[in-house]
Amino acid sequence: MKSTLLNMTAVLFGITLVASAGVGVVNMITIEPIAAAKAAATTAALSEVLPPFDETATEQMTIDELPITVYTATKDGEVSGYAVESMTKQGFNGVVRLMVGFTPDGTIYNVNVLEQAETPGLGTKMADEGNPLLGSVKGQNPAEKKLVDGRLAVTKDGGDVDVLTAATISSRAWVDAINRAWSAYRSAVSGEAPADAASGALKSEWKAEEGAADAAAATDTDSTSTGADAQEGGQDE
Repeated sequence: MKSTLLNMTAVLFGITLVASAGVGVVNMITIEPIAAAKAAATTAALSEVLPPFDETATEQMTIDELPITVYTATKDGEVSGYAVESMTKQGFNGVVRLMVGFTPDGTIYNVNVLEQAETPGLGTKMADEGNPLLGSVKGQNPAEKKLVDGRLAVTKDGGDVDVLTAATISSRAWVDAINRAWSAYRSAVSGEAPADAASGALKSEWKAEEGAADAAAATDTDSTSTGADAQEGGQDE
């Protein structure tokens, strides 16, 4: 067959059509297993951060323009706890997502790290069992902790949450997500709208504080360290 613009176009169109159909078929095959895996992971995380429960009811919220999910757990018809899927974008390498479990009275039952991309051996320790961050809040009610402007804070910021060694930025991010979870918990219990930044403070004030801290950290980094690991250590120390 003579090669012409028309038949070449037809061939390319056919190839594209077949490829698109193939992608569609693969998507149809994998979408249900992916959804099932995600649901199983969520169920597992809930089991780790909540007291025993029979079922959960889900509520969606937005705090600081970030999506937050609250799971109200019940056992024998009574509320047994609240789990909050919280997040922050303040991690050293971006997003950190946590599942934070509260007893009905507001005590933090447990925390599970769902997603993080922090520096290996430094910020990644937030997911380790018995790490300083978890040890500072597990079994305690945030309302009874040393608060800074109405929210939990790491020791370097005047609070009493112990930081991970050489990973203060990651530690601050973890605490930021905890504060957002605490705000969501209080909203679920009271029925009132959740407060931004887990404190009721103006969002602009919260971001201004974070911006100043990040700027100072960046200055320290430029003058004291090189490389990914050294950079986090330099910023944090």
